Amino acid sequence: MNAHTVIVLDFETTGLSPDNGDRAIEIGAVKLVNGVITERFQELMDPGRPINYFIEDYTGITNQMLSSAAPCGEVMARFADFIQGHNLVAHNASFDKRFLDSELQRISADYDGDFACSLLLSRRLYQDAPNHKLGTLVNYKNIESNGSFHRALYDSEMTAKLWLVMLNDIEQQTSVSDVPFSLIQRLSKMPKKNIDTFLAKL
Repeated sequence: MNAHTVIVLDFETTGLSPDNGDRAIEIGAVKLVNGVITERFQELMDPGRPINYFIEDYTGITNQMLSSAAPCGEVMARFADFIQGHNLVAHNASFDKRFLDSELQRISADYDGDFACSLLLSRRLYQDAPNHKLGTLVNYKNIESNGSFHRALYDSEMTAKLWLVMLNDIEQQTSVSDVPFSLIQRLSKMPKKNIDTFLAKL
């Protein structure tokens, strides 16, 4: 499958790890088909307990907003349907994958795509960037943005824009015209010092 057709997703959560009992509170995702956003998915979800002030302040999601949201299980069942048959992308994908796996496991659901991490890829392609946070990279690559980071749909849209810029940069540096998803996964695990030589050979 090519890397231009993927689902880019982002979770907002009660904390850093489902292993510590943290839960998802929002999922946002965009479906890219041949590099064009064709569908969006965004829902708040009630984790079944109050969130703390830090998370409210960080995300702008309040306990009041969550009190009228559907339970996590209902939202995740809908999201499982949305992502079937597609590979998945997230910025710092290990974080989002942990929450996706945890929430789907609770409802005995699964998915059939593979993950790629735009953060790992950016560390290899943009070694001169000040850091590899999403907001920093959006500025570094002059990507147009006009919303608030740390909300799931906006972050997934910005990650999708960054993803397409990175694919374009790979195509500019190589003779590859339709970047396969498997190539991205390979690049993301490669030592940084080997990247330029590897791309030059493609």
